[in-house]
Amino acid sequence: MNPAAMLRAFCDAVEKHDGTAFAALFTEDGVYHDVFYGAFAGRAKIAGMIDDWFYRTATDFRWDMHNPVSDGHTLYARYTFSYRSLLPEAKGARVMFEGVAIMTLRDGLIAEYHEVANTATGFVDMNFAPERIAKIVAKQGAALKARPEMKRHLG
Repeated sequence: MNPAAMLRAFCDAVEKHDGTAFAALFTEDGVYHDVFYGAFAGRAKIAGMIDDWFYRTATDFRWDMHNPVSDGHTLYARYTFSYRSLLPEAKGARVMFEGVAIMTLRDGLIAEYHEVANTATGFVDMNFAPERIAKIVAKQGAALKARPEMKRHLG
């Protein structure tokens, strides 16, 4: 499957609440690293992430990938993403994010998915209290500092 078709199938599966179709884009041992929920390994867990985790507190997803670039082993794409939040404090607001998807490919499937996302806009859209946003962002910062590739940046 070419990168543009893969990305459209990826986004369509989320929008259609079809975890099985989404997970089929991944290798059997594939891993999806979600910016909010963490890592989901294997097709069954990845399907559950879509069917349960994503739709537990949100609905009406919209996901678009822009300007994909791939060398056949790695696929990058900028994305825009939104949903209608079901959290009480959000009062039905459409929550919007942008980010970059980073996928490692194997045999035409996604072996690993990572993302870098601007989550702050979504937290504001959901009417999170400033203290809650600060706590979440501090947790994200700690996770960044704990990554091996950040070691030389800490000294």
